[in-house]
Amino acid sequence: MCPSAPGRPLDDACRRAVVLAVRPVVDGGRYPIKRALGDRLIVEADIVGDGHDLLRAVAIDRAPGTAAWRETELVAAGNDVWHATIDLPALGHHIYGVVAWVDSFATWRRGLEKKLAAGVDVSVELLEGALLVEAARAHADDPILAHAVTALRGGADRHARLAMATSEELLVAMRRAAPRANADRSPDQSVLVERRLATFSAWYEMFPRSTTSDGSHGSLRDAEARLEYVADLGFDIVYLPPIHPIGTAFRKGPDNSPTAGPDDPGSPWAIGGPEGGHTAIHPQLGTLADFDRFVTTAKARGIEVALDIAFQASPDHPWVKEHPAWFKARPDGTIQYAENPPKKYQDVYPFDFESADWRALWAALRDVFVFWCKHGVRVFRVDNPHTKPIRFWEWCLAEVRALYPDTVFLAEAFTRPKLMYALAKVGFSQGYTYFTWRTSKHDLEAYATEVCTSNVAEYFRPSFWPTTPDIFPEHLVHGGRSAFVQRVVLAATLGASYGIYGPAYELCEAVPRRDAEELARNEKYQIRTWDLDREGSLRHLLARLNRIRHAHPALQDNRSLQFHQTDSELVMCYSKREEDDTILVVVNLDPHHVHRAWIDLDLTALGLAPDEQFQVHDLLGDARYNWRGSRNFVEIDPDSAPAHVFEIRRFARSENQFEYYL
Repeated sequence: MCPSAPGRPLDDACRRAVVLAVRPVVDGGRYPIKRALGDRLIVEADIVGDGHDLLRAVAIDRAPGTAAWRETELVAAGNDVWHATIDLPALGHHIYGVVAWVDSFATWRRGLEKKLAAGVDVSVELLEGALLVEAARAHADDPILAHAVTALRGGADRHARLAMATSEELLVAMRRAAPRANADRSPDQSVLVERRLATFSAWYEMFPRSTTSDGSHGSLRDAEARLEYVADLGFDIVYLPPIHPIGTAFRKGPDNSPTAGPDDPGSPWAIGGPEGGHTAIHPQLGTLADFDRFVTTAKARGIEVALDIAFQASPDHPWVKEHPAWFKARPDGTIQYAENPPKKYQDVYPFDFESADWRALWAALRDVFVFWCKHGVRVFRVDNPHTKPIRFWEWCLAEVRALYPDTVFLAEAFTRPKLMYALAKVGFSQGYTYFTWRTSKHDLEAYATEVCTSNVAEYFRPSFWPTTPDIFPEHLVHGGRSAFVQRVVLAATLGASYGIYGPAYELCEAVPRRDAEELARNEKYQIRTWDLDREGSLRHLLARLNRIRHAHPALQDNRSLQFHQTDSELVMCYSKREEDDTILVVVNLDPHHVHRAWIDLDLTALGLAPDEQFQVHDLLGDARYNWRGSRNFVEIDPDSAPAHVFEIRRFARSENQFEYYL
């Protein structure tokens, strides 16, 4: 009998195989890792056992909504590391783990073969083998096992006994049937499987009210006419800021002026009025029927609609009167408006998530998502989630996914890194990033490495945005059109997901407000008209960039991102690779001057042999260059092409010379 270990049950003390660690995990398994539908999950484990007995291990997994466990054999990779690859066939939370045990039969067979090779008598060993096979018969009615027991016990001549003992068919049968005595099982882990749009997407933000040509208030029908333009640009998602009624109390005027004129439309984020709140549509935009039509038209053009969900209320929101307990009253009886010093949002009341009626509040906010899901929306950009309780989001997103597992959530949280990561851990599919402010080669490489290839990538999916309606960085104020090209190429190729605020971005709007890091004549507070055919527009560049992204699997994931050395701090080079598809990007970080650099390529990362000749085909400008080996030269003129997006094409050898490309 196995002795009991202090503080452990008797059977646990007998487990000679020990699963020390399973990877990947997040915070010891507290939160799920993330993958996309169609991905294959590589499960890795450290497994040890005492002595020299052979071990065996399997990865176990269970798909959402199923009770049956599936097994995949783990393979020893050396140094007590084992790994297996499992498919992820459904959306939702998959459970997985590792089971390991001493493989008594394999250990016996290895010893038998060693003794046979040494000329040692193995009569007793054959009887020991018979006992192992007999034990396995209790778990499987297999004629091979029955025959093996008889043979090993002497029911055949010595040659036949040895042939049976070392046969492949007996080994396979025993792998199926042998008991897993005292197996050790790791704690269960979880992987959240989302659809591919959660990992690879291009977002286009537009205000429906700014879709007319005469400056009048646009409608959803006007915005619907803009969808063909968005589709031509190649974007996957059209994102609409809040489309709800806008309050009149403390309504903001142009550029966040505290005084609004009679015709000023107000900020869409001041949600709620007599017409309704978070499940109503602004009367000038149209009706729910118009919205349903907008969603249908978008889908017909291959575009998904994302709605902005901002959990805050105008003083005119129906909930202010119907549910006063959902808001925090100050000692003088007033409700504290939202602030982000020095910004003041007198037209917005935050919710009190700790109110006495918090359960009803939480349920009502969850039902906002559910309402729009019923109207065909499966993508949401969530405004300022870091100002609401993390536990609320963990509960709310799980509730929505239980009904609509294909829902995608983007967190607009420009806040402390660990808080951004916490939101990702509890369920947000993607998150805004600090890319907007990273401009130097060192900062870009360090930040992209952190969010794309470190353990952070197991749960946080970055979405790179050069600008937003709230943020217009200084480098675009002074950088001109070349800076706009440079930043969108970086955003679209460093990350698998990116977005732009259009049409302001493709038209290179660059006049800032004097008192804030925002564009002047800000569309948050006023209606704008846009000449989409204006000279200098980036629309054709964006369309080509998005076509490149869809045509090249290498750009549809982040994990293969690899930076390559250059001898200039103003020339950055990086690659991504997916099987035979390899993309190499070279960017001039200076929008004003020509720069030249020698690039030292990591040929292994590119799948190239030392001194191999290959072609780089610039997918943006269509130029082609023949390179050889690791060290190559580039010259980049920001006025003509601030960046190159190269497809690496290897030469195939004919009988006489290199003649064509693979």
